[in-house]
Amino acid sequence: MSEVQKTNDFLEDVNGEIIIELPADFNLNANLGYLERNKNECMFEVEHTIITRIIVVGKKRTLVQIKVTEQNQMIVQFLKVSNPLNQSERAEVIRFIREWFDLDRELIPFYKMAKADPLLNWPVQEFHGLRLIGVPDLFEALCWGVLGQQINLAFAYTLKRQFVEKFGDSIEWSGRNYWVFPSYEQIAKLSPGDLADIKMTVKKSEYIIGIARLMASGELSKEKLLGMETLINAEKSLIKIRGIGPWTANYVLMRCLRHTSAFPIDDVGLHNAIKHLTGSEKKPTKEELLKLASRWANWQAYATFYLWRVLY
Repeated sequence: MSEVQKTNDFLEDVNGEIIIELPADFNLNANLGYLERNKNECMFEVEHTIITRIIVVGKKRTLVQIKVTEQNQMIVQFLKVSNPLNQSERAEVIRFIREWFDLDRELIPFYKMAKADPLLNWPVQEFHGLRLIGVPDLFEALCWGVLGQQINLAFAYTLKRQFVEKFGDSIEWSGRNYWVFPSYEQIAKLSPGDLADIKMTVKKSEYIIGIARLMASGELSKEKLLGMETLINAEKSLIKIRGIGPWTANYVLMRCLRHTSAFPIDDVGLHNAIKHLTGSEKKPTKEELLKLASRWANWQAYATFYLWRVLY
């Protein structure tokens, strides 16, 4: 690419494409492997190593395609925008992508720890270069956590698709619809009966609407949670919300709020991965899990994510 101009957050070429320099240890195949794990995913599409999704900036919706070059650069192309984006809005798109892929995280300390750990050694070799792919939007992360409670992953994806296609917006491009997750403002106005044809329990419908109303009132926000002094404070704040227990709270702390010490100790997928790697017939005890967590200090979230990839 020629005539590339430097900005504060990214490089932009004359065609309007944006270039993001990736960390040296970023591995495209490892990350695509995670993104493609379920074909029922409705928030983005992966085809021929190209990722297509909508990114929302304020009230503007932009459809982008993301690809990675052999020079380890991420190229972002704007396909369709509801209104032209100014420079600061384009920078917001890039910040979303950087957060989605956790690109600003230095993983050398994690890999050093994990390679010396008997349980993590194989996963970090097998999936080296995988980032902890996040859910930057708090409402989406909380909904995904609630939807996934006490059901298998495949059914959780089905519920998410039903929810998004019923209440979300979409942009049509090349004969396909690309979806925007429903806003908390919209869901806050609903009653559980409005969600009745989605195959989730009434309780989950109540939880999601309750969360939306807390966010619409300003009582709950990503900024407030990030402003809390400690992980424990943020976890306690989330657990006070109806429908959010320790598992959902730590899921959101991992995937949205980016606390690398978050640890969903009750996660079935984590237990199954540990059973698989150790050859045990029994799930690990709480004491065993706490001992593992102490070995992974400050990196429990990444350790969990890599262990998830062993089976999911």
